[in-house]
Amino acid sequence: MTNQEPPAGRDTRRSLEASVRSIERAAGALATASVARMDETLPWFRDLPADQRAWVMLVAQAGVRSLVDWLRNRQEGGTLPPDSSDEFFDAAPRALARSINLGQTVQLIRVTIEVVEEQLPLLAAEGEEAGIREAVLHYSREVAFGAARVYARAAETRGAWDARLQALLVDALLRGDSSDVLASRAAALGWADAPPVAVAVGRSPGGEATAVLHTVYRAARRIGVEILGGVHGDRLVVVLGGAPDPIAATERLLVGFGEGPVVVGPAVPSLDEATESARAALAGFRAAPAWPAAPRPVAAADLLPERALAGDAEARRILRQDIYGALVRAGGELLETLDAFYAGGGVLESAARGLFVHPNTVRYRLRRIGEVTGFVPLVPRDAFALRIALTIGRLDPFAPAPSSPPSQ
Repeated sequence: MTNQEPPAGRDTRRSLEASVRSIERAAGALATASVARMDETLPWFRDLPADQRAWVMLVAQAGVRSLVDWLRNRQEGGTLPPDSSDEFFDAAPRALARSINLGQTVQLIRVTIEVVEEQLPLLAAEGEEAGIREAVLHYSREVAFGAARVYARAAETRGAWDARLQALLVDALLRGDSSDVLASRAAALGWADAPPVAVAVGRSPGGEATAVLHTVYRAARRIGVEILGGVHGDRLVVVLGGAPDPIAATERLLVGFGEGPVVVGPAVPSLDEATESARAALAGFRAAPAWPAAPRPVAAADLLPERALAGDAEARRILRQDIYGALVRAGGELLETLDAFYAGGGVLESAARGLFVHPNTVRYRLRRIGEVTGFVPLVPRDAFALRIALTIGRLDPFAPAPSSPPSQ
């Protein structure tokens, strides 16, 4: 008996041929009914432009044709490539994938499958209803996976392009390109230019640039700030926008950086001026190893002494003009007091004896130095910055000469 009867599975495949031909003849009507159902049940579909609705119709028609091919191949015992069920998505332009998200695509697939299932009693040949229904359900699963593959590939391509465009924008920032170049590239990335803008530089954790930037973007979304980023060699450069406190915001983004220092440049009003912040952050990153105990992240302004020693011209200018120059303009007694304070090993009484004044006078002048420069000599870190500023100011032949100290 076994030799006379074919296997049950083969009978099932052969018995679906009549139903497959019926579905093929009804392909156009099924696609039209599916689109009509979408229009009735999906509000967002009704809002699509006419050209995109037309593309959805073509995709639906291609889907029914693909179903027929899949059923025929299945009943003939053949096998299809793993991604064959998503080929009909090629009927639509890539722009459609940018207009309709994955969740909406799943809704379209569900509506189409529902329409096909409703018509199966009329399309399936007698005795083939159960077999054709099972096959359609199997195919719908394959289509869902196919849609996921299409969107995954589109996201991967878009992510790689965005990463490249962001890297070019960061390059432009570091080179100091014109504001028009920065604006055009930022606009392509959807940058809103929310003030203030600051640049953070640290070590990249390694791996694909798209994966690195994804980690930083995910952390940025949690704190509600805009970012652009680029991986340059072993460095990760991140542009922050809309963060009132860039240091605090960068601290929340540390999960995306590798080990080592993370330096934040000064806040500026817009992306047009972010070159200043980027250069300061990059100079601070290069000089940061000279301050092993630096906080993480650290402001580039807190690394002025190390940046100056490393050859950063901007840091030398700030120390010379804004700190040494401020002391000179305030009067020679502040410089004289600072010199005596250093000569006395940072001891008030020793400085007072060297100046022949009361210790309270020295204390007052040191407080004045803090008010004038923003650096307090009694704080060791500030004292180091002041000492470097004095050295640079006196070495620079263009620095203003200190005025004569007033008579006591």
